[in-house]
Amino acid sequence: MAQNNVLEVKHISKSFPGVQALDDVSFSVKAGSVHVLCGENGAGKSTLMKTINGIYQQDSGEIFIRGEKVEVESPIKASELGVSMIFQELNYMPEMSIEESLFVGRWPKKMLGRIDWKSIRERTLQLLKQEGLHFDPDTKLKELSISNLQMLEVLKAISRDADIIIMDEPTSSITNKEIEILFHKIADLRARGKAIVYISHKMDEVFRIADEISVLRDGKVVETRPKDQFDIDSVIALMVGRALGQGYPKENVPHGEVVLEVEHFSGPSGFNDVSFNAKEGEIVGFAGLVGAGRTETVRALFGLDEHTQGTIKVRGIPSKLKTVQDSIRSGIVMLSEDRRRFGIVPVRDVKENVALASMEQFFRNGHLYKAKERSKVKEICSRINVKMSSIDVPVSTLSGGNQQKVVLSKWMLREPEILILDEPTRGIDVGAKFEIYKLMTNLVKEGKSIIMVSSELPELIGMCDRIYVMAEGQIAGELKRTEFSQEKIMRYAMNIVSAG
Repeated sequence: MAQNNVLEVKHISKSFPGVQALDDVSFSVKAGSVHVLCGENGAGKSTLMKTINGIYQQDSGEIFIRGEKVEVESPIKASELGVSMIFQELNYMPEMSIEESLFVGRWPKKMLGRIDWKSIRERTLQLLKQEGLHFDPDTKLKELSISNLQMLEVLKAISRDADIIIMDEPTSSITNKEIEILFHKIADLRARGKAIVYISHKMDEVFRIADEISVLRDGKVVETRPKDQFDIDSVIALMVGRALGQGYPKENVPHGEVVLEVEHFSGPSGFNDVSFNAKEGEIVGFAGLVGAGRTETVRALFGLDEHTQGTIKVRGIPSKLKTVQDSIRSGIVMLSEDRRRFGIVPVRDVKENVALASMEQFFRNGHLYKAKERSKVKEICSRINVKMSSIDVPVSTLSGGNQQKVVLSKWMLREPEILILDEPTRGIDVGAKFEIYKLMTNLVKEGKSIIMVSSELPELIGMCDRIYVMAEGQIAGELKRTEFSQEKIMRYAMNIVSAG
Protein backbone atom coordinates (compact mmCIF):
# COMPACT_ATOMS: atom_id res chain seq x y z
CA MET A 1 0.00 0.00 0.00
CA ALA A 2 1.26 3.48 -0.91
CA GLN A 3 2.61 5.28 2.12
CA ASN A 4 0.15 8.21 2.17
CA ASN A 5 -3.00 6.33 1.16
CA VAL A 6 -5.55 6.73 3.94
CA LEU A 7 -8.05 4.49 2.16
CA GLU A 8 -7.49 1.62 -0.25
CA VAL A 9 -9.86 -1.02 -1.58
CA LYS A 10 -8.52 -4.04 -3.46
CA HIS A 11 -10.45 -6.23 -5.90
CA ILE A 12 -13.89 -5.39 -4.47
CA SER A 13 -16.85 -7.16 -6.09
CA LYS A 14 -20.51 -6.85 -5.18
CA SER A 15 -23.61 -8.25 -6.85
CA PHE A 16 -27.35 -7.91 -6.37
CA PRO A 17 -29.95 -10.26 -7.85
CA GLY A 18 -29.31 -10.18 -11.58
CA VAL A 19 -26.83 -7.28 -11.40
CA GLN A 20 -23.04 -7.21 -11.02
CA ALA A 21 -22.74 -3.81 -9.35
CA LEU A 22 -18.96 -3.90 -8.69
CA ASP A 23 -16.49 -6.04 -10.61
CA ASP A 24 -12.93 -6.33 -9.23
CA VAL A 25 -12.64 -2.67 -8.24
CA SER A 26 -9.39 -1.32 -6.83
CA PHE A 27 -9.26 2.27 -5.67
CA SER A 28 -7.27 4.45 -3.25
CA VAL A 29 -7.36 7.93 -1.73
CA LYS A 30 -4.41 9.91 -0.42
CA ALA A 31 -4.37 12.01 2.73
CA GLY A 32 -4.94 15.72 2.04
CA SER A 33 -6.50 15.13 -1.38
CA VAL A 34 -9.82 15.16 -3.20
CA HIS A 35 -10.43 12.05 -5.29
CA VAL A 36 -13.41 12.48 -7.63
CA LEU A 37 -15.43 9.52 -8.88
CA CYS A 38 -17.21 9.95 -12.21
CA GLY A 39 -19.52 7.57 -14.02
CA GLU A 40 -23.02 7.15 -15.37
CA ASN A 41 -25.89 6.27 -13.05
CA GLY A 42 -25.58 2.57 -12.38
CA ALA A 43 -21.82 2.55 -12.94
CA GLY A 44 -21.23 1.50 -9.32
CA LYS A 45 -20.08 4.73 -7.66
CA SER A 46 -22.63 4.82 -4.85
CA THR A 47 -22.43 1.05 -4.33
CA LEU A 48 -18.67 1.32 -3.88
CA MET A 49 -19.05 4.15 -1.38
CA LYS A 50 -21.82 2.34 0.54
CA THR A 51 -19.53 -0.69 0.77
CA ILE A 52 -16.77 1.45 2.24
CA ASN A 53 -19.33 2.99 4.63
CA GLY A 54 -20.59 -0.41 5.81
CA ILE A 55 -24.11 -0.26 4.36
CA TYR A 56 -23.23 -3.11 1.98
CA GLN A 57 -20.72 -5.88 2.54
CA GLN A 58 -18.57 -6.87 -0.42
CA ASP A 59 -18.80 -10.38 -1.87
CA SER A 60 -15.02 -10.42 -2.25
CA GLY A 61 -12.07 -8.08 -1.90
CA GLU A 62 -10.41 -6.13 0.91
CA ILE A 63 -10.61 -2.67 2.49
CA PHE A 64 -7.61 -0.98 4.12
CA ILE A 65 -7.76 2.14 6.30
CA ARG A 66 -4.45 3.72 7.31
CA GLY A 67 -2.67 0.61 6.07
CA GLU A 68 -4.66 -1.86 8.17
CA LYS A 69 -7.13 -4.35 6.75
CA VAL A 70 -10.59 -3.71 8.22
CA GLU A 71 -14.03 -5.34 8.22
CA VAL A 72 -16.68 -2.64 7.88
CA GLU A 73 -19.81 -4.43 9.11
CA SER A 74 -21.97 -1.32 9.55
CA PRO A 75 -22.03 2.49 9.27
CA ILE A 76 -21.39 2.61 13.03
CA LYS A 77 -18.19 0.63 12.52
CA ALA A 78 -17.26 2.90 9.60
CA SER A 79 -17.73 5.94 11.85
CA GLU A 80 -15.48 4.36 14.49
CA LEU A 81 -12.86 3.86 11.76
CA GLY A 82 -13.05 7.55 10.82
CA VAL A 83 -15.31 7.31 7.75
CA SER A 84 -18.22 9.71 7.26
CA MET A 85 -20.59 9.88 4.27
CA ILE A 86 -22.95 12.49 2.81
CA PHE A 87 -25.62 10.71 0.77
CA GLN A 88 -27.10 11.79 -2.54
CA GLU A 89 -30.55 10.63 -1.45
CA LEU A 90 -31.46 12.53 1.70
CA ASN A 91 -32.56 10.02 4.33
CA TYR A 92 -34.03 12.05 7.14
CA MET A 93 -36.79 11.83 9.76
CA PRO A 94 -39.13 14.77 9.10
CA GLU A 95 -40.29 15.08 12.73
CA MET A 96 -36.76 15.32 14.13
CA SER A 97 -35.31 18.68 15.10
CA ILE A 98 -32.04 19.97 13.69
CA GLU A 99 -30.14 19.35 16.92
CA GLU A 100 -31.56 15.82 17.26
CA SER A 101 -30.58 14.93 13.69
CA LEU A 102 -27.03 16.26 14.03
CA PHE A 103 -26.30 13.96 16.96
CA VAL A 104 -28.57 10.98 16.26
CA GLY A 105 -26.81 7.75 17.21
CA ARG A 106 -24.12 9.56 19.18
CA TRP A 107 -26.00 11.60 21.77
CA PRO A 108 -23.78 12.67 24.69
CA LYS A 109 -24.92 11.21 28.01
CA LYS A 110 -24.95 12.36 31.62
CA MET A 111 -23.80 10.19 34.52
CA LEU A 112 -27.03 8.20 34.83
CA GLY A 113 -27.29 7.58 31.10
CA ARG A 114 -29.65 10.44 30.35
CA ILE A 115 -29.11 12.43 27.18
CA ASP A 116 -27.20 15.66 27.79
CA TRP A 117 -29.49 18.06 25.91
CA LYS A 118 -27.67 21.15 27.19
CA SER A 119 -24.42 19.88 25.65
CA ILE A 120 -26.24 19.05 22.39
CA ARG A 121 -27.73 22.56 22.21
CA GLU A 122 -24.38 24.24 22.86
CA ARG A 123 -22.57 22.08 20.30
CA THR A 124 -25.33 22.59 17.71
CA LEU A 125 -25.24 26.37 18.08
CA GLN A 126 -21.45 26.28 17.82
CA LEU A 127 -21.55 24.19 14.62
CA LEU A 128 -24.26 26.32 13.00
CA LYS A 129 -22.37 29.52 13.77
CA GLN A 130 -19.09 28.00 12.57
CA GLU A 131 -20.63 27.12 9.20
CA GLY A 132 -22.64 30.34 8.84
CA LEU A 133 -26.04 28.60 8.99
CA HIS A 134 -28.77 30.65 10.67
CA PHE A 135 -31.16 27.96 11.90
CA ASP A 136 -33.04 27.48 15.15
CA PRO A 137 -31.87 24.13 16.64
CA ASP A 138 -35.53 23.33 17.47
CA THR A 139 -36.67 23.60 13.84
CA LYS A 140 -38.06 20.32 12.52
CA LEU A 141 -36.49 18.89 9.38
CA LYS A 142 -39.86 18.77 7.58
CA GLU A 143 -39.89 22.58 7.66
CA LEU A 144 -36.60 22.85 5.73
CA SER A 145 -36.03 22.99 1.99
CA ILE A 146 -34.05 20.33 0.14
CA SER A 147 -31.21 22.84 -0.11
CA ASN A 148 -31.12 23.39 3.66
CA LEU A 149 -31.34 19.65 4.36
CA GLN A 150 -28.34 19.08 2.07
CA MET A 151 -26.29 21.68 3.95
CA LEU A 152 -27.18 20.00 7.27
CA GLU A 153 -25.94 16.66 5.90
CA VAL A 154 -22.63 18.33 5.03
CA LEU A 155 -22.49 19.83 8.52
CA LYS A 156 -23.22 16.45 10.13
CA ALA A 157 -20.39 14.74 8.24
CA ILE A 158 -17.92 17.49 9.05
CA SER A 159 -18.93 17.50 12.73
CA ARG A 160 -17.80 13.87 13.15
CA ASP A 161 -14.17 14.92 12.56
CA ALA A 162 -13.64 11.94 10.25
CA ASP A 163 -10.38 11.28 8.41
CA ILE A 164 -12.21 10.01 5.29
CA ILE A 165 -15.24 12.00 4.10
CA ILE A 166 -17.36 10.66 1.25
CA MET A 167 -19.54 13.22 -0.53
CA ASP A 168 -22.12 11.75 -2.95
CA GLU A 169 -23.49 14.60 -5.11
CA PRO A 170 -23.35 17.13 -2.22
CA THR A 171 -24.18 20.14 -4.45
CA SER A 172 -27.14 18.59 -6.27
CA SER A 173 -29.65 20.89 -4.57
CA ILE A 174 -27.84 23.77 -2.87
CA THR A 175 -27.37 27.36 -3.96
CA ASN A 176 -24.26 28.83 -5.60
CA LYS A 177 -23.49 30.67 -2.36
CA GLU A 178 -23.73 27.41 -0.41
CA ILE A 179 -21.56 25.65 -3.00
CA GLU A 180 -18.86 28.26 -2.42
CA ILE A 181 -19.12 27.67 1.34
CA LEU A 182 -18.81 23.91 0.78
CA PHE A 183 -15.78 24.26 -1.51
CA HIS A 184 -14.10 26.53 1.03
CA LYS A 185 -14.73 23.85 3.66
CA ILE A 186 -13.32 21.16 1.35
CA ALA A 187 -10.16 23.23 0.88
CA ASP A 188 -9.90 23.56 4.67
CA LEU A 189 -10.38 19.79 5.17
CA ARG A 190 -7.76 19.03 2.51
CA ALA A 191 -5.30 21.38 4.24
CA ARG A 192 -5.92 19.50 7.50
CA GLY A 193 -4.91 16.24 5.84
CA LYS A 194 -8.39 14.77 5.41
CA ALA A 195 -9.09 12.40 2.51
CA ILE A 196 -12.19 13.31 0.50
CA VAL A 197 -14.00 11.10 -1.99
CA TYR A 198 -16.28 13.27 -4.11
CA ILE A 199 -18.94 11.98 -6.51
CA SER A 200 -20.28 14.47 -9.04
CA HIS A 201 -21.77 14.69 -12.51
CA LYS A 202 -20.99 18.41 -12.77
CA MET A 203 -17.82 18.68 -14.83
CA ASP A 204 -17.08 22.26 -13.77
CA GLU A 205 -16.99 21.07 -10.13
CA VAL A 206 -14.89 18.02 -10.98
CA PHE A 207 -12.14 20.04 -12.61
CA ARG A 208 -12.28 22.74 -9.97
CA ILE A 209 -11.69 20.63 -6.86
CA ALA A 210 -10.20 17.28 -7.94
CA ASP A 211 -6.64 16.15 -7.34
CA GLU A 212 -7.29 12.76 -8.92
CA ILE A 213 -10.18 11.41 -11.01
CA SER A 214 -11.38 7.81 -11.33
CA VAL A 215 -13.94 6.89 -13.97
CA LEU A 216 -16.26 3.92 -13.38
CA ARG A 217 -18.25 2.15 -16.08
CA ASP A 218 -20.34 -1.01 -15.69
CA GLY A 219 -18.99 -1.68 -12.19
CA LYS A 220 -15.31 -1.36 -13.16
CA VAL A 221 -12.68 1.35 -12.77
CA VAL A 222 -11.71 2.11 -16.36
CA GLU A 223 -9.19 4.85 -15.64
CA THR A 224 -7.52 6.70 -12.74
CA ARG A 225 -5.27 9.69 -13.36
CA PRO A 226 -4.33 13.07 -11.88
CA LYS A 227 -6.85 15.73 -12.89
CA ASP A 228 -4.37 17.49 -15.19
CA GLN A 229 -4.21 14.40 -17.41
CA PHE A 230 -7.95 14.59 -18.20
CA ASP A 231 -10.23 17.03 -19.98
CA ILE A 232 -14.05 17.15 -19.98
CA ASP A 233 -14.43 15.32 -23.29
CA SER A 234 -12.12 12.48 -22.27
CA VAL A 235 -13.95 11.99 -18.95
CA ILE A 236 -17.35 11.88 -20.66
CA ALA A 237 -16.10 9.49 -23.34
CA LEU A 238 -14.77 7.13 -20.65
CA MET A 239 -18.00 7.38 -18.66
CA VAL A 240 -20.34 6.45 -21.49
CA GLY A 241 -17.94 4.36 -23.57
CA ARG A 242 -18.56 6.61 -26.53
CA ALA A 243 -18.31 10.23 -27.61
CA LEU A 244 -21.45 12.16 -26.60
CA GLY A 245 -22.59 15.30 -28.38
CA GLN A 246 -22.81 18.41 -26.23
CA GLY A 247 -26.06 19.64 -27.77
CA TYR A 248 -29.62 19.14 -26.57
CA PRO A 249 -32.01 16.96 -28.61
CA LYS A 250 -34.41 19.87 -29.05
CA GLU A 251 -36.74 19.68 -32.06
CA ASN A 252 -39.11 22.28 -33.44
CA VAL A 253 -42.54 20.91 -32.59
CA PRO A 254 -45.75 22.66 -33.74
CA HIS A 255 -47.66 24.13 -30.81
CA GLY A 256 -51.39 23.51 -30.49
CA GLU A 257 -54.00 25.15 -28.34
CA VAL A 258 -53.46 26.36 -24.78
CA VAL A 259 -54.03 23.40 -22.43
CA LEU A 260 -53.21 25.05 -19.12
CA GLU A 261 -53.93 28.59 -17.94
CA VAL A 262 -53.03 29.76 -14.44
CA GLU A 263 -54.08 33.26 -13.44
CA HIS A 264 -53.38 35.31 -10.29
CA PHE A 265 -52.23 32.21 -8.41
CA SER A 266 -51.20 32.85 -4.79
CA GLY A 267 -50.48 30.72 -1.73
CA PRO A 268 -49.04 30.83 1.80
CA SER A 269 -45.87 28.96 0.84
CA GLY A 270 -44.28 31.92 -0.91
CA PHE A 271 -45.80 32.67 -4.35
CA ASN A 272 -48.09 35.58 -5.20
CA ASP A 273 -50.16 36.61 -8.22
CA VAL A 274 -48.49 34.14 -10.58
CA SER A 275 -49.94 33.87 -14.11
CA PHE A 276 -48.70 31.63 -16.92
CA ASN A 277 -49.88 29.23 -19.61
CA ALA A 278 -48.69 26.20 -21.56
CA LYS A 279 -49.65 24.91 -25.02
CA GLU A 280 -49.80 21.48 -26.63
CA GLY A 281 -46.35 20.39 -27.81
CA GLU A 282 -44.58 23.04 -25.72
CA ILE A 283 -41.88 22.85 -23.05
CA VAL A 284 -42.30 25.76 -20.66
CA GLY A 285 -39.40 26.44 -18.30
CA PHE A 286 -39.36 28.02 -14.85
CA ALA A 287 -36.09 29.67 -13.85
CA GLY A 288 -35.12 31.58 -10.73
CA LEU A 289 -32.84 31.53 -7.74
CA VAL A 290 -33.44 29.19 -4.80
CA GLY A 291 -36.33 30.63 -2.80
CA ALA A 292 -37.89 32.38 -5.80
CA GLY A 293 -41.10 30.34 -5.46
CA ARG A 294 -40.84 28.02 -8.49
CA THR A 295 -41.22 24.72 -6.66
CA GLU A 296 -43.83 26.18 -4.30
CA THR A 297 -45.93 27.27 -7.28
CA VAL A 298 -45.92 23.92 -9.06
CA ARG A 299 -46.45 21.98 -5.81
CA ALA A 300 -49.60 24.00 -5.15
CA LEU A 301 -50.72 23.57 -8.76
CA PHE A 302 -50.43 19.80 -8.36
CA GLY A 303 -52.28 19.85 -5.04
CA LEU A 304 -49.37 19.00 -2.76
CA ASP A 305 -49.64 22.40 -1.05
CA GLU A 306 -52.45 24.86 -0.49
CA HIS A 307 -53.27 27.82 -2.70
CA THR A 308 -55.44 30.67 -1.45
CA GLN A 309 -56.53 32.36 -4.66
CA GLY A 310 -56.28 32.19 -8.42
CA THR A 311 -57.94 30.35 -11.29
CA ILE A 312 -56.74 27.26 -13.12
CA LYS A 313 -58.13 26.30 -16.51
CA VAL A 314 -57.46 23.00 -18.26
CA ARG A 315 -58.39 23.23 -21.96
CA GLY A 316 -60.37 26.37 -21.19
CA ILE A 317 -62.46 24.78 -18.45
CA PRO A 318 -62.05 26.18 -14.91
CA SER A 319 -60.77 23.44 -12.59
CA LYS A 320 -60.76 23.41 -8.80
CA LEU A 321 -57.51 21.58 -8.20
CA LYS A 322 -57.36 21.24 -4.43
CA THR A 323 -55.76 17.81 -4.13
CA VAL A 324 -53.31 15.59 -5.97
CA GLN A 325 -56.23 13.38 -6.99
CA ASP A 326 -57.98 16.39 -8.58
CA SER A 327 -54.87 17.18 -10.63
CA ILE A 328 -54.35 13.58 -11.78
CA ARG A 329 -58.00 13.33 -12.87
CA SER A 330 -57.49 16.55 -14.86
CA GLY A 331 -54.53 15.03 -16.71
CA ILE A 332 -51.78 16.77 -14.71
CA VAL A 333 -48.93 14.79 -13.12
CA MET A 334 -45.76 15.90 -11.35
CA LEU A 335 -42.27 14.53 -10.88
CA SER A 336 -41.05 16.04 -7.58
CA GLU A 337 -37.51 17.22 -6.93
CA ASP A 338 -37.53 15.02 -3.79
CA ARG A 339 -38.18 11.68 -5.50
CA ARG A 340 -37.44 9.63 -2.37
CA ARG A 341 -40.09 11.40 -0.30
CA PHE A 342 -42.74 12.06 -2.95
CA GLY A 343 -41.87 9.84 -5.91
CA ILE A 344 -41.02 6.26 -4.97
CA VAL A 345 -41.88 3.75 -2.26
CA PRO A 346 -38.35 2.43 -1.57
CA VAL A 347 -39.43 -0.79 0.17
CA ARG A 348 -41.56 -1.89 -2.82
CA ASP A 349 -40.49 -3.36 -6.15
CA VAL A 350 -40.44 -1.62 -9.52
CA LYS A 351 -43.74 -3.16 -10.63
CA GLU A 352 -45.62 -1.89 -7.59
CA ASN A 353 -44.10 1.58 -7.87
CA VAL A 354 -44.95 1.95 -11.55
CA ALA A 355 -48.50 0.59 -11.19
CA LEU A 356 -49.26 2.55 -8.00
CA ALA A 357 -51.06 5.52 -9.60
CA SER A 358 -53.00 3.43 -12.13
CA MET A 359 -54.39 0.51 -10.14
CA GLU A 360 -57.93 1.05 -11.42
CA GLN A 361 -56.67 -0.11 -14.85
CA PHE A 362 -55.88 -3.55 -13.42
CA PHE A 363 -58.89 -4.18 -11.19
CA ARG A 364 -62.29 -5.44 -12.29
CA ASN A 365 -65.04 -6.60 -9.93
CA GLY A 366 -62.55 -6.58 -7.07
CA HIS A 367 -60.08 -8.83 -8.91
CA LEU A 368 -56.49 -7.81 -9.73
CA TYR A 369 -55.44 -8.86 -13.24
CA LYS A 370 -51.77 -9.47 -12.54
CA ALA A 371 -50.83 -10.49 -16.09
CA LYS A 372 -52.19 -7.20 -17.47
CA GLU A 373 -50.39 -5.26 -14.72
CA ARG A 374 -47.04 -6.93 -15.47
CA SER A 375 -47.47 -6.47 -19.22
CA LYS A 376 -48.28 -2.75 -18.93
CA VAL A 377 -45.44 -2.10 -16.47
CA LYS A 378 -42.89 -3.94 -18.66
CA GLU A 379 -44.08 -2.02 -21.72
CA ILE A 380 -43.78 1.42 -20.14
CA CYS A 381 -40.44 0.64 -18.45
CA SER A 382 -39.06 -0.49 -21.80
CA ARG A 383 -40.28 2.71 -23.42
CA ILE A 384 -38.68 4.87 -20.72
CA ASN A 385 -35.53 2.65 -20.85
CA VAL A 386 -35.38 1.77 -17.15
CA LYS A 387 -32.22 -0.28 -16.61
CA MET A 388 -32.95 -3.21 -14.27
CA SER A 389 -32.77 -6.98 -14.18
CA SER A 390 -36.55 -7.33 -13.75
CA ILE A 391 -39.64 -5.42 -12.62
CA ASP A 392 -39.59 -7.50 -9.42
CA VAL A 393 -36.40 -5.98 -7.94
CA PRO A 394 -36.79 -3.43 -5.10
CA VAL A 395 -36.78 0.07 -6.56
CA SER A 396 -34.25 1.06 -3.86
CA THR A 397 -31.61 -1.12 -5.58
CA LEU A 398 -31.72 0.98 -8.75
CA SER A 399 -29.45 3.93 -9.42
CA GLY A 400 -30.79 7.45 -8.85
CA GLY A 401 -31.29 8.01 -12.56
CA ASN A 402 -33.24 4.79 -12.97
CA GLN A 403 -35.37 5.59 -9.92
CA GLN A 404 -36.22 8.85 -11.69
CA LYS A 405 -37.25 6.88 -14.76
CA VAL A 406 -39.45 4.65 -12.59
CA VAL A 407 -41.31 7.75 -11.37
CA LEU A 408 -41.71 8.90 -14.97
CA SER A 409 -42.96 5.44 -15.94
CA LYS A 410 -45.54 5.59 -13.14
CA TRP A 411 -46.95 8.83 -14.45
CA MET A 412 -46.78 7.87 -18.12
CA LEU A 413 -49.13 4.94 -17.38
CA ARG A 414 -51.72 7.63 -16.63
CA GLU A 415 -51.32 9.03 -20.17
CA PRO A 416 -51.28 12.61 -18.87
CA GLU A 417 -51.69 15.75 -20.95
CA ILE A 418 -49.53 17.99 -18.75
CA LEU A 419 -46.30 16.92 -17.02
CA ILE A 420 -44.67 19.04 -14.33
CA LEU A 421 -40.99 18.09 -14.05
CA ASP A 422 -39.31 19.67 -11.00
CA GLU A 423 -35.51 19.34 -11.34
CA PRO A 424 -35.90 16.20 -13.51
CA THR A 425 -32.15 15.74 -14.04
CA ARG A 426 -30.93 16.48 -10.49
CA GLY A 427 -28.22 13.97 -9.58
CA ILE A 428 -28.33 12.29 -12.99
CA ASP A 429 -25.27 11.70 -15.18
CA VAL A 430 -24.76 13.12 -18.65
CA GLY A 431 -25.86 9.97 -20.44
CA ALA A 432 -29.08 9.63 -18.42
CA LYS A 433 -29.78 13.36 -18.82
CA PHE A 434 -29.65 12.99 -22.57
CA GLU A 435 -32.18 10.14 -22.34
CA ILE A 436 -34.53 12.30 -20.22
CA TYR A 437 -34.22 15.12 -22.78
CA LYS A 438 -35.01 12.72 -25.63
CA LEU A 439 -38.03 11.46 -23.74
CA MET A 440 -39.23 15.04 -23.19
CA THR A 441 -38.88 15.73 -26.91
CA ASN A 442 -40.84 12.60 -27.80
CA LEU A 443 -43.60 13.53 -25.35
CA VAL A 444 -44.17 16.99 -26.79
CA LYS A 445 -44.15 15.49 -30.31
CA GLU A 446 -47.15 13.46 -29.06
CA GLY A 447 -48.87 16.73 -28.11
CA LYS A 448 -48.08 16.63 -24.39
CA SER A 449 -47.30 19.85 -22.54
CA ILE A 450 -44.30 19.98 -20.20
CA ILE A 451 -43.57 22.45 -17.41
CA MET A 452 -39.92 22.14 -16.34
CA VAL A 453 -38.47 23.70 -13.20
CA SER A 454 -34.68 23.66 -13.26
CA SER A 455 -31.73 25.35 -11.58
CA GLU A 456 -29.52 24.55 -14.58
CA LEU A 457 -29.82 27.42 -17.04
CA PRO A 458 -28.12 25.57 -19.93
CA GLU A 459 -30.78 22.84 -19.92
CA LEU A 460 -33.62 25.37 -19.73
CA ILE A 461 -32.12 27.27 -22.65
CA GLY A 462 -31.41 24.03 -24.51
CA MET A 463 -34.83 22.40 -24.10
CA CYS A 464 -37.53 25.05 -23.58
CA ASP A 465 -39.76 26.99 -25.96
CA ARG A 466 -40.53 29.70 -23.42
CA ILE A 467 -39.09 30.49 -19.99
CA TYR A 468 -40.83 32.22 -17.11
CA VAL A 469 -38.36 33.69 -14.61
CA MET A 470 -39.47 34.02 -10.99
CA ALA A 471 -38.11 36.30 -8.27
CA GLU A 472 -39.42 36.79 -4.75
CA GLY A 473 -42.50 34.66 -5.39
CA GLN A 474 -43.65 36.39 -8.58
CA ILE A 475 -43.13 36.16 -12.33
CA ALA A 476 -40.38 38.68 -13.07
CA GLY A 477 -40.27 38.08 -16.82
CA GLU A 478 -41.16 35.83 -19.75
CA LEU A 479 -38.73 35.01 -22.55
CA LYS A 480 -39.37 33.43 -25.95
CA ARG A 481 -36.80 31.03 -27.39
CA THR A 482 -35.34 33.70 -29.67
CA GLU A 483 -34.72 35.89 -26.60
CA PHE A 484 -32.95 33.30 -24.43
CA SER A 485 -29.62 34.13 -22.79
CA GLN A 486 -28.19 33.34 -19.38
CA GLU A 487 -27.59 37.05 -18.77
CA LYS A 488 -31.24 37.98 -19.41
CA ILE A 489 -32.50 35.16 -17.22
CA MET A 490 -30.21 36.13 -14.36
CA ARG A 491 -31.18 39.80 -14.59
CA TYR A 492 -34.83 38.87 -14.20
CA ALA A 493 -33.99 36.34 -11.46
CA MET A 494 -32.23 39.06 -9.48
CA ASN A 495 -35.26 41.32 -10.04
CA ILE A 496 -33.45 43.81 -12.20
CA VAL A 497 -36.38 45.30 -14.12
CA SER A 498 -34.72 45.68 -17.49
CA ALA A 499 -33.44 42.45 -19.07
CA GLY A 500 -31.93 44.31 -21.97
